[in-house]
Amino acid sequence: MLMIRLRRGGAKQNPVYRVVVSDSRKDTQADYLDQVGFYNPNVEPPEIRLDLEKVEKWQSQGAGVSETVQSLIRKAQQQP
Repeated sequence: MLMIRLRRGGAKQNPVYRVVVSDSRKDTQADYLDQVGFYNPNVEPPEIRLDLEKVEKWQSQGAGVSETVQSLIRKAQQQP
């Protein structure tokens, strides 16, 4: 099953995350099919960039969404 989830990057003690579509059976650091966004919790306010059209496209094709990404989607929809 495909999942939309976070993939960690960045330096030690300074994480940044890519929001990616990948196979749920594989490790989070394994290859991914598509990058649909970016999340940087280290700045104030946290930076969230999501391509909501891509997220909807992948969900319509049966991809699940992790709880954390679901909360990021809600926050991104509230941004102006």
